[in-house]
Amino acid sequence: MSEILSDWYIIVNPHAGSGKTISEWPQTVRLLDSYAIQYKTVFTDRRKHAVDLAAEAASQGYRKILAVGGDGSVHEVFTGILRYCADSGCEPSEFVVGVLPIGSGNDWIKSLGVPHDKEKIIESMHDECFGEEDVVRISDSHGRVSYMANVGGVGFDSRVCEIVNHQKERGYRNRLIYVYALLRTLMTLKTLNLGIRVDGRNFFSGSAYSVALGNGRFSGSGMCQVPGARIDDGLVDIMVVPKVGALTIAREVPRLFNLTLDKAKPLLFGRGKSIEIFPLDSASEMIFEVDGEIEGRIPMRIDCTGKRIRVLK
Repeated sequence: MSEILSDWYIIVNPHAGSGKTISEWPQTVRLLDSYAIQYKTVFTDRRKHAVDLAAEAASQGYRKILAVGGDGSVHEVFTGILRYCADSGCEPSEFVVGVLPIGSGNDWIKSLGVPHDKEKIIESMHDECFGEEDVVRISDSHGRVSYMANVGGVGFDSRVCEIVNHQKERGYRNRLIYVYALLRTLMTLKTLNLGIRVDGRNFFSGSAYSVALGNGRFSGSGMCQVPGARIDDGLVDIMVVPKVGALTIAREVPRLFNLTLDKAKPLLFGRGKSIEIFPLDSASEMIFEVDGEIEGRIPMRIDCTGKRIRVLK
């Protein structure tokens, strides 16, 4: 077994925030050094690279891992650490995950109540201000496993994420890509025939536009689809948009931004330790997204494992 190291392992995504990471990194280094924080830095050079780097860091004995980037970077670091834990038997509670937010979304920190302030976050690293978050595992019918730090979904959400990620791959990285993806998805919106079970009981069966899943609360640069979600309550929240009229949906859109979506009568809300989502026909085998990353197709299973990982606050 590797010696447990006290240094921070910092994984930097140089493409986050439309390339802001590189221009801001020298200032970040000065702040880290001014607080006498001991650390090792590595840079990602491809998508999903942070998954491998985080798992490798864990195997080398690092237990405090910081992502420099956005929500996608956080997702990859979570997944890398937790895959290592699943393979090695190491407890997730041994690890601390944090983020210096430079990405285009930065929604995970909103759920944690972490300020969007580099120096305050680095001060928290120095003072070891840690909280806890539930470990939520996502698996599909092919045995593929990832982990949800924040929010995931099927339908409307996953289609928007697919378009956003495609735009990023083409080199577009400003916030307008979210608007473009939103409008394009609205113009081609179709229902899916889904079955959903929560803790083994039937929760929904029928046509739906979207399903949102929440460990955290916020996604899509500040939208709140699961206002009741809490990162440390041992449960995953779910929200279903069933097939209703377009005007009905449009009337409820403002609630996405004022934390009152759970007051929208057409929508269904629930929570549980285990959630299963499955297609009722082959045309509904939709992609699903986790923390803004496409991770497979339904059927999918979401489990709040009962374990916790520490998070920088």
